[in-house]
Amino acid sequence: MSRLNFLQKAERIYGAALAEVEPENLIKKNVSMRNDKLRVQDRIFDLSSFEDIFLVSIGKASPFMAEGLYGILGKRLKEGIALFVPGAKKKLEKIIYLPASHPLPDERSLAAAKRILELATKARKRDLIFFLISGGGSAQICLPAEGVSIEEKRQATAMLLKAGASISELNIVRKHLSRIKGGGLAQAAFPATVINLVVSDVVGNDLENIASGPTCWDSSTYADAFFVLKRYGLWDDVPGSIREVVKKGMEGKASESVKREAPAFKRVHHFIIGHNLLALHAAQKEARRLGFKALILTSADRGEARDVARNYVSLLQNLPRPKKTQRPLCLLSGGELTVTVRGRGKGGRNQEFVLAALREMKRCLPGFSNWLVLSFGSDGIDGPTDAAGAWADPSILKKAEELGLDPQKYLDDNDSYNFFKKAGGLIITGPTRTNVMDIRIFLIS
Repeated sequence: MSRLNFLQKAERIYGAALAEVEPENLIKKNVSMRNDKLRVQDRIFDLSSFEDIFLVSIGKASPFMAEGLYGILGKRLKEGIALFVPGAKKKLEKIIYLPASHPLPDERSLAAAKRILELATKARKRDLIFFLISGGGSAQICLPAEGVSIEEKRQATAMLLKAGASISELNIVRKHLSRIKGGGLAQAAFPATVINLVVSDVVGNDLENIASGPTCWDSSTYADAFFVLKRYGLWDDVPGSIREVVKKGMEGKASESVKREAPAFKRVHHFIIGHNLLALHAAQKEARRLGFKALILTSADRGEARDVARNYVSLLQNLPRPKKTQRPLCLLSGGELTVTVRGRGKGGRNQEFVLAALREMKRCLPGFSNWLVLSFGSDGIDGPTDAAGAWADPSILKKAEELGLDPQKYLDDNDSYNFFKKAGGLIITGPTRTNVMDIRIFLIS
């Protein structure tokens, strides 16, 4: 067994997970070319049958995915657009880089959406467009429906996030307030051939939800958007222009999002090249190398962060404790949780999960002397903070008690960031260049 402590081992485990889903690495593993034959996973495309080749890259992994594919296509590429967040800009010939906004759209999102729509629209039948899509693309490209301003859509998005809406619920509303999401880009690119290379940041790798599905059909309706706003008590609070668009849609006076039977999708090819389970398998392999008995529980965590934490600690409570002669246990899980904000504090879903788990560990597992709970966002961002997530072990619990920090009080105020800032335990990685939801690690001996 390695001499590293639990925290050092946890860092190596999640480091292996991130390395596995590094964007350029994913492109190289899934795309190759020999002469004019392009292989994407198990499909072959003859590039000599196309006239012009274009590239559009959106999401948090955008500039790095673009660089990876550019290295394969080279001079065959006629033109491309890639979005970037601060500190992630690249310089590649024939690719225009545009600044992006996240987690809420702004004027940059509007400008980027217009440029991308313009490129997609000029493609012809014998052209090929690569769309490189990763999480975060929903905010980065925003072209609101007629009559809705960018500020009004931003306001509705913020309200849904604060209310604890799931990503699928949020996207149902966003798609029906957009001219580019919910298949809008695929429709604009028709009749060109489209190849989508996708890094998934949603549970189940649902193409309709990744970046709000700009190049995928949408099965939701205006009525669904109405019910989401009603469910969270926001229908009467969102801007009137938004209510007007949804009403018109339900009355059949506005076009629905693009549905699966649309002719455009006969020329669209989808390939998911990165996802949460891929990262978890790499984490499991590293944990086993470090001497753990490592098990993957799920890659589909969802629900309120503190409720899920309570369920996990209950699971740990009912597990037989490893004997001294046995390998320590590493449990791994992934997915994306939500937080219903009721307090005025600062935090994110991963920090709140760990704080809730710490509270439960103190109450339910006082006899466990060697344990660690860790949860982090694979994109390096957890809520409106500079942290990716947090970790906790008995030393954090002891420090909190010495400082008189009450986990319940900080949970009540949704102030997990300041709890861990004082007690220790924040994970700060900066942007990681990728996004495959969250990863959780439980170590027990």
